[in-house]
Amino acid sequence: MRRVMLCMLVVTQPSIARDIRVGEDVKTIAAAIRLAQPGDTIHLQPIVYRDYVGFYSKKGEAGRPVTLDGHGATLEGSDPLDPKQWAEISPGLFEAKELLPRLDEAMLMRWFFLWDGRMNRMGRTSKGRKAAFLKPLELKPGEWTFVRDGSRDKTGSSQVFGSFFIRLPQGQKLTDARIFVPVRSAGVQLSGANAHLVVRNLTATHPYNDGFNIHGDCRDVVFENIRAIECGDDGISAHESAEYRVDGFVGVGNSTGITDTVAAKTSYRHVFLADNLAFDLYFLNDGRYALADAVVLSTGEHALQVAGGKEQRSELRVDNVLILREGPKGSAAVAQGSAIFARRFTLEGDTLKANGVLEYDGSPADRRALVESVVPPQYRPRLAQ
Repeated sequence: MRRVMLCMLVVTQPSIARDIRVGEDVKTIAAAIRLAQPGDTIHLQPIVYRDYVGFYSKKGEAGRPVTLDGHGATLEGSDPLDPKQWAEISPGLFEAKELLPRLDEAMLMRWFFLWDGRMNRMGRTSKGRKAAFLKPLELKPGEWTFVRDGSRDKTGSSQVFGSFFIRLPQGQKLTDARIFVPVRSAGVQLSGANAHLVVRNLTATHPYNDGFNIHGDCRDVVFENIRAIECGDDGISAHESAEYRVDGFVGVGNSTGITDTVAAKTSYRHVFLADNLAFDLYFLNDGRYALADAVVLSTGEHALQVAGGKEQRSELRVDNVLILREGPKGSAAVAQGSAIFARRFTLEGDTLKANGVLEYDGSPADRRALVESVVPPQYRPRLAQ
């Protein structure tokens, strides 16, 4: 009888949570994620990884999530330009006919080069204004363009063919130009049916798409203390039926700060957005969204937009949010058929156009407390009065 009880104890005892260290226990982030079981924590080193985090139908358990702790790590989406891919076709003008294994329109409209440490979008951004591509001979030093080769198009394929061109200053060698190419689509990617996950203390920068790209059916997914800096498209974006909670998000220099769509259910707290190009806050379709304790320094085309669709109703709940327009006036709107329910809300420099439902109690955001709690020190002078 005692032997049977001991066996039952061994079988029913919860497995011991493990710490999995990338670089020590396993070589790659992907290997650590494959190995991780409910209750385990994956630890990154506080370094720059030219890699990404991918969760594909990964599940922890209620109360025992799979956790990835970046410890301040950065996921870098770009790699140094490979001079062997480029041919000098005239002094200072270089062409790459096969820069990437595959290119499509979505990638092309998000495209940039990281040039001497700075993003160069050539006046183009996804979800926003897109300058026409220049002709190669029109390029000035430090500029790039793309020329499509329609003769290589394939019927039924979305693949785009053509050449990238870059112009260097006279006499500069390609090996000395310090140009980086965005080769990864995201910093953190979720797809499929993910559940009971925690991702914390991590920065995503310079992917050609989103910093945090969340697809599929997510349940009990939490992001804590994350940053998306200079991403080709969104800082963070929820799709399909994704459900997650974010506590601590900084999104700077992206095409869009936050874009959530389809039927997602998301909540954000302790958020700072600045210097995004197209939208700061963009909530779409039939989702249910919440934003609290947030500061937005808006310099792009649209500070805030909530929009449903045919037979859809997008809803955003706002509490203690301060949006300040810097520079030329942009737009802020809640579209017909959608709704914003707001308290402690301040919008300065723009007017909120409400064709849909706007319920607002008239109380202002707690400016001083927000600056102290969510605004990084280097941005605080921009809020000084």
